[in-house]
Amino acid sequence: MMNVEQLHKAQEHFFKTRKTKDLKYRVERLQCLKKVIESREQQVYDALAKDLSKSELESFLTEYQVVLRELKRYIYKTSKWSQPKRVRASILNFPSKARRYPEPYGNTLIIAPWNYPFQLALIPLIGAVAAGNTVVLKPSEFSKATSKLLQEIIEEAFEEAHVSVALGDSNMAQQLTALRWNYIFFTGSSAVGQLIYQAAAKHLTPVTLELGGKNPCVVHESAHIKVTAKRIVWAKFLNAGQTCIAPDYLLVHKSIKDSLIAEIKKQIQEFFGTNVNESTDFPRIIRERHFNTLVDMLDGESLLEGGKHDRSALYIAPTLVDEPSRDSKIMTNEIFGPLLPVITYTTKEDLEQWINSFEKPLAAYCFTRDSKFEMWFINRFTFGGGVINDCIVQFINDRLPFGGVGNSGIGSYHGKKTFEVFSHYKSVVHRGTWIDLPVKYAPYASKLSWVKKLMSWV
Repeated sequence: MMNVEQLHKAQEHFFKTRKTKDLKYRVERLQCLKKVIESREQQVYDALAKDLSKSELESFLTEYQVVLRELKRYIYKTSKWSQPKRVRASILNFPSKARRYPEPYGNTLIIAPWNYPFQLALIPLIGAVAAGNTVVLKPSEFSKATSKLLQEIIEEAFEEAHVSVALGDSNMAQQLTALRWNYIFFTGSSAVGQLIYQAAAKHLTPVTLELGGKNPCVVHESAHIKVTAKRIVWAKFLNAGQTCIAPDYLLVHKSIKDSLIAEIKKQIQEFFGTNVNESTDFPRIIRERHFNTLVDMLDGESLLEGGKHDRSALYIAPTLVDEPSRDSKIMTNEIFGPLLPVITYTTKEDLEQWINSFEKPLAAYCFTRDSKFEMWFINRFTFGGGVINDCIVQFINDRLPFGGVGNSGIGSYHGKKTFEVFSHYKSVVHRGTWIDLPVKYAPYASKLSWVKKLMSWV
């Protein structure tokens, strides 16, 4: 196995051979990756269960099938997406044609997180390979079983100089980001994202940063209580709340707070039973350090539901926190766990005060049957993406680019957009030679009035 510097040089050399420019080669590699993943389906479920105690159904819905669906689409679409794109020519260049030519950046680095360790590693990798790049994938050291499986899958599907996995902790990440890449794609926390951005800036390397934030979920007085509660419980406690686009806190109209809380409690029991810790459908916290952080957030808070936890099992029950203050630990940090603050509001000004006190979030949600309030919410607040009357399902539609804004990220991806992220589009004008208008050539005397008339028609 090559060290980081050797691997980097090997991939630089491999890219210069232009092998990845071959469209047939790219599609064949994606087909091979698909076959390898299909042959290891049960191993994927087993690894995710070991890392996060995910059920097979949750692993299938949120990880395995997401990757398989993306692979199928890319195998079918890569040839089309790789073709030059014709654009309208300018009359000032008459006679001419204009096209945009997609080409790979070159050597790319993808750093993936632990919360959805399978799909958040492979979705950007698929786009990078389809666009013709080489890839070094750095999965998280905290999801060890899945990271090891990813290494085995990649080794079976690709040549080492084409796509490789670099296992290791933050020291490995520092070694990798110290090198010069042609593109870096990072998914993780805002704090680490800033370090990645600083490292990339030294080489003027373009980046995509998929980060996080305090995602608000507004429940308007007109909301359908039962449907709202069911959808919030599903979205918040999926993966034990360890989802970057999960609702981070609820802003509930004062008039419906009691009824909503009662229904949320009921839905938690419907989902996970009376003893949630015995449910095979409720995952666990990734590691003890994160567990301790979450438990510490509950110190001194008033709880409406839950709060039970077991360090030995890394289990924290679905928990509702009643009216925490803005300067509390749970409200000054992204939660990333099964803790849900519930805050009441009365006016739109209350909502503005709360939401605008945080950085721009990765996601925002609003439950309402009032179309005017819905449009006010969309137009008033800036966020990466969101949903009206549900949560996190924006991720499912790969025709919607997914990404943050400001502190929650730079750039977006998903579906065709991922191919575009890992492609540089060369703009080229093709001039004809059968006529050559003299107006652009010196001498310019007496041409100004003619040029002004020409420009007025464009």
